[in-house]
Amino acid sequence: MTLKLVVGNKNYSSWSMRPWLALRGCDIAFDETVIPLYTDDPADKARILKHSPAGKVPILIDGAVTVWDSLAIIEYVAERYPEAKLWPSEAGARAHARSVCAEMHSGFQALRNECPMNLHRPVRPVALSADAKANIARIEDIWRDCRDRYGSGGPFLFGRFGAADAMFAPVVTRFHTFAVPVAAETRAYMETMMAMPAFVAWVEAGLAETWIIERVEKV
Repeated sequence: MTLKLVVGNKNYSSWSMRPWLALRGCDIAFDETVIPLYTDDPADKARILKHSPAGKVPILIDGAVTVWDSLAIIEYVAERYPEAKLWPSEAGARAHARSVCAEMHSGFQALRNECPMNLHRPVRPVALSADAKANIARIEDIWRDCRDRYGSGGPFLFGRFGAADAMFAPVVTRFHTFAVPVAAETRAYMETMMAMPAFVAWVEAGLAETWIIERVEKV
């Protein structure tokens, strides 16, 4: 049975991008359903609730199994498809990858608020708070540390593409869209991610969407 992934607008939904990229980046087959977010149509919310009582996307459906959180979906996929090697094989590297994924999952609120994901936004900088700048510095430190410690096997955070890259993918779009000044090694990693066929496919689909979330467009 083919997996089914329910996602929100590709232009805006950073949480949806993460498991979608994990699946597509590892060539795992799935069917997708896109449901626009924050519309005035109650049917859209009802469609999400039909799949998950949490009322949020993304949602992964695998037969009788339903998983409704980005990181939980990635964990499930890693168990379901161990050959994809979404987590590093070495225990120390795997613990490190899980730690930075959890930090991304729960942190960096200032950056999220001040630089929301919006793929069709013209590339231009904005004035950032001290908290957002601290978030950016921490993310650069995470990426540099992962690459220095575990990145010798390839251009991604832990060498080969994996869960950590999927979790940080929306940050790559934010850094690019908001013209965030970053170090050369940060830019090199961003370029690696933005050149991925799966990343390109997500961005192209997002740019083709016509749904608008007004509150995001004001940033």
